[in-house]
Amino acid sequence: MPFVIILLGLGIELSPAHDVYTGPLLVAMPALASLTMGPKGTLAAAAGALAVSLTTTILHEAWGGLLIYSNLLGLLVVSVASVITSKAVRTRRQTELNQVRRVAVAAQRVLLRPVPARLGPLRAASIYLAAETGAQIGGDLYEAVETRYGVRMIVGDVRGKGLPAVGLAAAVLNAFREAAHYEDDLVEVMNHCTAALHRERAAPGAVDQDEREDQAEDFVTALVAQVPDGLEVQVFNRGHPPPLLLSQGKVHALMPSSPLPPLGLDDFITGPPAKAESYPLAPGDRLLLHTDGVIEARNPDSIFFALTEAMETVPTCTPSQFLEQLQQALIRHTGGHLADDAAMIVVDRLDEEAGEPKAGVADAS
Repeated sequence: MPFVIILLGLGIELSPAHDVYTGPLLVAMPALASLTMGPKGTLAAAAGALAVSLTTTILHEAWGGLLIYSNLLGLLVVSVASVITSKAVRTRRQTELNQVRRVAVAAQRVLLRPVPARLGPLRAASIYLAAETGAQIGGDLYEAVETRYGVRMIVGDVRGKGLPAVGLAAAVLNAFREAAHYEDDLVEVMNHCTAALHRERAAPGAVDQDEREDQAEDFVTALVAQVPDGLEVQVFNRGHPPPLLLSQGKVHALMPSSPLPPLGLDDFITGPPAKAESYPLAPGDRLLLHTDGVIEARNPDSIFFALTEAMETVPTCTPSQFLEQLQQALIRHTGGHLADDAAMIVVDRLDEEAGEPKAGVADAS
């Protein structure tokens, strides 16, 4: 806007209407620029205003008038004050932004802690990619804990955005972290998460009325998995993308035999009570739990990210290196612009005797 006004002033001075005095208008431009621009932008506006003033003064041979020198002096004073003000505002905004980022990082460490590198018979790693620029947390959730029943994991995705989605994700995660240690049945663990979701949606004063009406329609796709002492993994899936098992260089999706609706849509459940399903998990196998933000990521041609093929092409490496390479492949595919949050947990089944994965893990290169 300041530069548009400066050009407008130049047009007036070069037109037959040059009798209209634009000096006071030009003097105000550095102050206007300082409201939204940094010191460089403010200096540029001041330079533009000065250039127009000098051009018109020379063009109309107006040197010698007291009004001209008063205008130039006012422009100098306003410019200096505007640059100082702009610098102070920029510093204050940067300080506030850094503080907000520190709070966001602290919130992420509480809500979405990185999983431990070693969990019983597993090596593990996790990653979270927020779609919103500058965000640290969102509606995706994950956790992995070691319990007396084995290693238990959860991954989920909240329908919705913003703080209401973060609140629902926190409620489900807190319920899982508690129930995972004392419920021997994975279905009961998931039931605690469902109950926590309903309580959070019904809690008074949590959100305003408009957000509450939207939140009443929110649901959470979630999946809980358990790796006990045996060579298997037990999975209970509520409407979430199935885990992917990388074994002997090939990826297999652990599809549920009877698909179930997400948490919060329990009225659509029919038939007998659901049970967790078991799948082989041998030493050397690698298991990936992920959210739909990974498989639904698109490139500029609207082609989905081929997660299965990407997993099979990653050479033998540690879980953290594996996720890092998947992240790089995902960023390349989308051109660095994620449309949705993405979370992943990967675990390797270690050799029970050696305590290390067999050489065949992820060997697909």
